[in-house]
Amino acid sequence: MTPDRERLDQLAVTWRDPPGLRGFLTTVDHKRIAARYIVTALLLMFLAGMLALDMRLQLSVADNTRMGPQLYNESFSLHGSTMLFLVSVPVMEAMALWLVPLMLGTRNMAFPRLGAFSFWLYFGGVLTLWVAHAADITPDLGWFEYPPLSGPAYSPGHRADVWAQMITFTEVAALAASVNVAATILKMRPPGMTLARMPVFLWAMLVASIMTILSMPAIMLVTSMLIADRLVSTHFFVPATGGDVVLFQHLFWFFGHPEVYIIFVPATGFVSSIVETFSRRRLFGHNVIVLSIVSIGALAFGLWVHHMFAVGLPRLGNDFYTAASMAIALPAGLQIFCWIATMGSGRLWLATPMLWILGFVATFVIGGLSGIMTASAALDLQLTDTYFIVAHLHYVLIGGAIFPLFGAFCYWYPKATGRLMSERWGRVAFAMIVGGFNLGFFPMHLLGLMGMPRRVYTYPSGMGWDLLNQVATAGSVIAVAGGLVFVANALVSYWRGAPSGRDPWRGSTLEWASPSPPPPWNLAFTPVVRSLTPMWDDGQRQVMDGIAIDRREMLVTSVMDATPLYRQKSAGPSFWPLLAALAVSAMFIGSIFTPWAIVAGALPIGAALTGWFWPERHRAKTGPLAVRR
Repeated sequence: MTPDRERLDQLAVTWRDPPGLRGFLTTVDHKRIAARYIVTALLLMFLAGMLALDMRLQLSVADNTRMGPQLYNESFSLHGSTMLFLVSVPVMEAMALWLVPLMLGTRNMAFPRLGAFSFWLYFGGVLTLWVAHAADITPDLGWFEYPPLSGPAYSPGHRADVWAQMITFTEVAALAASVNVAATILKMRPPGMTLARMPVFLWAMLVASIMTILSMPAIMLVTSMLIADRLVSTHFFVPATGGDVVLFQHLFWFFGHPEVYIIFVPATGFVSSIVETFSRRRLFGHNVIVLSIVSIGALAFGLWVHHMFAVGLPRLGNDFYTAASMAIALPAGLQIFCWIATMGSGRLWLATPMLWILGFVATFVIGGLSGIMTASAALDLQLTDTYFIVAHLHYVLIGGAIFPLFGAFCYWYPKATGRLMSERWGRVAFAMIVGGFNLGFFPMHLLGLMGMPRRVYTYPSGMGWDLLNQVATAGSVIAVAGGLVFVANALVSYWRGAPSGRDPWRGSTLEWASPSPPPPWNLAFTPVVRSLTPMWDDGQRQVMDGIAIDRREMLVTSVMDATPLYRQKSAGPSFWPLLAALAVSAMFIGSIFTPWAIVAGALPIGAALTGWFWPERHRAKTGPLAVRR
């Protein structure tokens, strides 16, 4: 059904944001919120990359004195904390916030104000860490802050408190975003999109969201216990008074290892979408890929102890976690084989997004193989705390998550902007980043095998590490330069790129049915889905009519079969998410300095939440739901 001008005009009035600054502060449009997430995360990625490059320059020669141990520890801690807590997880959630409603053909997230709240709280965590850095109270104990070094006896001041509260900020924001994504996927699917017809991307985001909901409370608990030890003299991690420092590691890594897959699983959704489109055929083994994602989500919660093989736990336990760590390679390997089979049996189009996927496959396989090596407790005892682990970590996280993210950025950039990125400069950026990354990090495997420890700010001459460190530094410079080319290509294409049209890649999923860029209401009608690839198979598309256009309203469907149940009012622009985030931020930041901030902060938080949830009068729903062509 083709929408008429009167319908589009009414939708524009209903779904528009207020003009100016008020609209900027009150918007609940999932696309605008996700764009802020993505821009913030990319800026932080650049800053963290500059810190990494600075550390590589420090290590490029032996006995270097350009950085002292304190500055190096601060740079290392800021780099790791930014990349793992403020970039990797939030940017994946942002992609879900942007794409999930479009891929479902619905007009917004299930809880629009919760999406806005999650961003403002995330931004509060960003400011907490980086303003503290500007104020010279940067965390300096790594991105893990193990006690007893992070306890009050060995870390006076507020550096460890800043780190702990930054974690609380970002994890509450992540929980809010994940609940929103999971509820949207389960209850806002279009009619006909049963669980069996859900694209792999939606499965990946659903599994990642559930993993976040189950794992994030562990790290919020452990950082709260650390703050309590520091501020109110509890003894959770003080061995002399009955505490246990190993408890911190258990709780931290119970979150920390699922976090790796919370980052990786969404990337499998990117890869599946891009491989399907550029192979010009349905995914080979769709059900196998979905079951593999679910298996990874389940197995990820049984592996955390492989980060603790050197702690001195019982050897029988080490053997169990060795087996579990190797087992998770099986579903990941099945996904790789399914993607290769799809590419091999299709008509492959090597556009820039597809190049990033090929780079991902090659790089991630290297990271996976080194992961199987370190899964062995006996070998891990030799490799832990060496540069071999640094290489493995970056091959898994950068190769396994950031490369697919770059591919996804290129793939959905025309949908977001209505412009195509330059293929020529896209290929240049791809070659520089992937080539520079491998030149920079592969030598670190060798440095680790030669005994170079990680987290050292310098090393003596005569160890035989100089040449490999110089090669690694050169590779890092090339990769950073490639990143600048990538950003420049995106910015120039935004103003000068060729118009993309609605569907430049001939994609298979519903986001390509909306205009480019999508309007605030996404689609004028809710589509009816009859296959896994509706844009390829549903020639005469049916739509669900009866959703109001004069008020914000969305369709709610059943979990299993996506049967229409009822229409639900969708929240409009509001200051309350921002005010609630400011109140929570004030409490979190105040608690860095005094525990009484938690008591004092309860009142403004309660007031903000009361205003947020205050009932609003709205007209009764009218008009029947109907399927039309």
